[in-house]
Amino acid sequence: MTTTPNDWPSSLDDSELDELDTYLRAHAGDDHLLLDGVHGLLSALAVGPLQVMPDEWLPEVLHHPFADETEGNRVLALLAKLNDSIEAELDVDAYEPILGEIDTETGPALSAAGWCEGFSRGIDLRAGLWEKRLAEDAELMELLGPVMALAVDEGVLNSDADFEKLSDDEYDECLSQLPAVLGAVNQYWQEHPATEEELDAQVQAAAETGEEAASPPRHRSGHWVH
Repeated sequence: MTTTPNDWPSSLDDSELDELDTYLRAHAGDDHLLLDGVHGLLSALAVGPLQVMPDEWLPEVLHHPFADETEGNRVLALLAKLNDSIEAELDVDAYEPILGEIDTETGPALSAAGWCEGFSRGIDLRAGLWEKRLAEDAELMELLGPVMALAVDEGVLNSDADFEKLSDDEYDECLSQLPAVLGAVNQYWQEHPATEEELDAQVQAAAETGEEAASPPRHRSGHWVH
């Protein structure tokens, strides 16, 4: 019998994804992540250099008190299940990004804007480690190439270089590479874990961090597609 991601205990089925999507949309502000963004955030944490506990990433996702205990337990359970599903998919090389869908003159099209925004925020939670390694190891920068190309194209990342917009074919090619990118980055950090020096620098940077700067307006996508 062939198994699909929905057969795995840790994966959300379509009704659960819809439920979580509906909750996030109902409580979203201009700079809040929707379902695709939350998936991008959790994806970055899943393949990153250090474990990030829920009490650190949940404030990036939840911004309003729950209506009651029942709602709170349900939303937290769905988020935990979504988080677990990413690791499960990575373990069996079956990762799929949750992407937005936007309306264009030629019809609906996939958008990585929300996913890339979430991924960038996931990196920001361990910015010191990521930035130091990206500056010193061209391999990691190369592995993340498709993600960075999409993020720059969508305006999620600013670049000093003057890049031309991706063509539709180039954009689709970068999207198709996301599963392989996540698998490769996950393997990279397993094979090249953070050094003691990098960990000390991360702790020092966190201790010196003051109030967060105001965030610029974020891209928000339309419907999610998985």
